[in-house]
Amino acid sequence: MRLLKKLHVALSLLLFWSCGPYSFTGASIPEGTKTFQVNYFQNNAPLIEPGFDRDFTLALQDLLINQTSLDLVNSNGDLTYEGEIVEYRISPTTAQANNTAAQNRLTVAVNVRFFDKNDPEAEMEQRFSFFYDFDGSAQLVGSQKDVAHEEIFERITQDIFNATLAKW
Repeated sequence: MRLLKKLHVALSLLLFWSCGPYSFTGASIPEGTKTFQVNYFQNNAPLIEPGFDRDFTLALQDLLINQTSLDLVNSNGDLTYEGEIVEYRISPTTAQANNTAAQNRLTVAVNVRFFDKNDPEAEMEQRFSFFYDFDGSAQLVGSQKDVAHEEIFERITQDIFNATLAKW
């Protein structure tokens, strides 16, 4: 009976160790990776929304802090995210009979460069974009703008996370 118990403990430990680093968020963080840095994302879009660049940079940092066990550093990170906001555009999506927009769309695109100090093969550059539709008679100001930005940040930052760490 004692041998059976020892065998059960040994198999349980072996199974536990064989799983390797795993995250419930789906992140596949290579062994030895402890830190990340997010360089400031400049707003190079033709239409500049004040503070959007700062808010996007912070949103990406927050997502990585919340979904990984990595530490945020200002320089020399094992993983580095950098890039620029290349599109911030409001355009009509549907028209009404009186030549006005029934619905408008805010489209945001971000060009991201990802560097992995421990795995140069994982490095990439990719454009990520998402949109938010709102009523054509509404102005994109105040809480409407905040909601639009939040939704866009959530989607783009999650797409960046999936492409760089979850490998989806």
